[in-house]
Amino acid sequence: MKRSAKFTTLALALCLSLPAFGISLNEAKNQLETVKQEGQVGETPTGYLDVVGSDERAREIVDAINEARRQEYARIAQKHNIPVTQVETVAGKKAIEKTPAGQFVVIEGQWVKK
Repeated sequence: MKRSAKFTTLALALCLSLPAFGISLNEAKNQLETVKQEGQVGETPTGYLDVVGSDERAREIVDAINEARRQEYARIAQKHNIPVTQVETVAGKKAIEKTPAGQFVVIEGQWVKK
């Protein structure tokens, strides 16, 4: 009985430590423009993407892109010896400015169609 419980605990721990089966960064990059044009994803002042609605595919794309952005922002911050939040803020401002008309951005805490 104890052996079975230990095995179950070990199996559960291994499952929880494995990365989630999300989409790859390349797949996310390939689909990003489409979900932005569809109004499912938008830019935020924090330098990261967010899901406008509740679409699971959009969430996977956002998660993959945001992880890559997090790593890049950290690299830039370390290189210039500045806080990551400073890099995120500048990146967010630039991303919102570059967002084309018809796509969503967060302005003063609200989703707005540019």
